[in-house]
Formats: sequence, C-alpha cells, structure tokens
Amino acid sequence: MKNKRSWAKIILVIVLVCVIIYTFRGSWKSILQQIADTSPQILALIASATVIYHLIEAWITYSLARLYCPSFRYRNAVYNAFYCSFYRLSTLGSGSGVAAIVYLGRHGVGYAEATGLYTVQYIIHKVSVAIFSGVSFLLNWRIMASHYKNYAVYLILAYILTAVICFLLVLLLIYPRFHRIILAFARKINRSHKHDGLIKKLEDSIVILENSSGRLMKNKGTLSACILKNMLKLCAWYSIPFLILYTTGEISFLSSLSITSLSVMTAGVIPTPAGIGSTELIMTGLFSLMMDVHKATAVTLLYRIATFILPFVIGAGMILGNRIYRRVTEQRRRTGC
Repeated sequence: MKNKRSWAKIILVIVLVCVIIYTFRGSWKSILQQIADTSPQILALIASATVIYHLIEAWITYSLARLYCPSFRYRNAVYNAFYCSFYRLSTLGSGSGVAAIVYLGRHGVGYAEATGLYTVQYIIHKVSVAIFSGVSFLLNWRIMASHYKNYAVYLILAYILTAVICFLLVLLLIYPRFHRIILAFARKINRSHKHDGLIKKLEDSIVILENSSGRLMKNKGTLSACILKNMLKLCAWYSIPFLILYTTGEISFLSSLSITSLSVMTAGVIPTPAGIGSTELIMTGLFSLMMDVHKATAVTLLYRIATFILPFVIGAGMILGNRIYRRVTEQRRRTGC
C-alpha cells in the first residue's frame, strides 16, 4: 500500500509538470529563444539570484518555525521554500499556502500553528514589498519622476491601494477587535444561515491566527529581523533586470530595484492568479519607458523565467528526488540490503 501511495505521488508530480508545460505551450518558443539569446554568464547570475531569494525565504521560515518546534531544521525550510514554489505555479498560486501548511505540519509544527505561521509570514512579506517599493522609489526619485511623471495619478492610486491592503493585513495581525468586526459582518450577511459552515471555518481560522500572532508578537526582535530579511530577499529578485542588462549599462542597480518593486507592488492589487499576466504587463510597460519595448519584453520574460519557472523546475526536481529516495530507502529497509 505504501509503495502504491509513493508511486501515486510521483505520478502526481509528473502530471502537474505536464499540465504546466501544456498551460504555457504558447510561450515556450519565446522562452526558449530568449534563453538561447542570453549568455550563460547572465543566466548563471539570474539563477543565483533566484536561489538566494529562496535561501533567505527559508531563513525566514526557519526563524519562525523554531518558535513552535525547536527541532525544525534549516534544510527542511529550504525544501519547503522550493516545495511551495512548485505548487505556486502548478496551482497558479492557490496551492502554495496549503503546501506550506501541510509540509510544516508534517515536520513538527502543528497544523494550526503552521496556518498561523504562514499567515503571519505572508502578511510580513506583503508589508515588506510595500515598504521596499516606497523606499526605493524615494531613493531613486530623480529618475522615477522624470520617466513616470505622466503616470503620477496611477502610481499614487497604486500606493494608496497597497497602503490600505497592508493596513488591513496589519490590523488582522495585531488587533483582535478587528477580528470581531469581521465575524460580525460575516454573520450579518449570513442571516439565512446558508453559510454556517464557512462562518465556523472563519471563526476557527481567526482563533488560530490570534494564538499564533500572539506568540509571534511577543518576539518583536524576530518580527523586525523578518522584515529586514524580506528586504534582503526582495533585493535578489528585484536586481534581476540589472543583471540582465549589466553589460549594456542601460539601467542602474537602484533603478532596477525601484522599477521592478513598483511593478510587483502594483500588480499585487490586481486580482489575477499568482500575479500572472498583470506583472508582465505592468513591468513591460514601465521598463519600455526607459528602453526599447522589445528589450523591455525580453527583460520581463527572463524575470518571469527566473521567478516562476526556475523555482518550479528546482522544486519539481527536489520533490521527485525526495519521493524516489524515500521509496528506495523503504525497499532497502524491507529487504535488509
């Protein structure tokens, strides 16, 4: 029975990979052509940036998970980071959180605590994205103002929406009375009692979040460190356009950080699965104001490869390798070899 379950999991991973290949079938020609046109050195730098991103993401998870499970290992956090990236793309964003909760729950962090931990980590990440974008925009004010002054209204609107979302997320994290307001509103629109099951799940989720955030809020040093780690993590991905164009000198490191962070932040307020489509559209539009539109498209495409496809491939390899290793180990244990 265990062997059948192991094979079923391996087949599931292979099926998911095939689904992704089919989903992006119309883009593979452009993706492969862009990879072929990019030097191996640049590709290596881009790959290094995305690996660094996930190593720091793992560092954040590790520091939070150890508050609940002191025996949690950093290598488990690294696996979890790529594991979530695999499911982020294979489920178009919807399964990443579930994958993290399941994995953490299997490795010593209770499922309830893992739910709260992932929620807190997500909120810290969203707030860090907004802070990073605002700070980098101000630091690069002269360049940003000269190229995007005609879009000031839209940029201000994007920052306002992001600020509102972050404010609500922070309230959700630190203000228990806000939870009561959410529940009261949910009960008010559920007068017919058709959604009592969903209300009960919401109540349970809020209790979990309160318990988890209560423990984390007592560790203000850990939370502050997580924000700083997130800023460092974001530097890895947001520097990718600079790495791509490094030999041409068309964009500075600071401009790369400010434009990419602005693209990601703005795309974050558009409800699309995993930001697919919105990020590409906004990033291409913003970069095309500083360079040829074809080059801007190439930068965006390589950025998407580095931040979505490469982590997915690494995650798939790690998952398959782990499944096969466990299956072989189990067979050896049974045979005594």
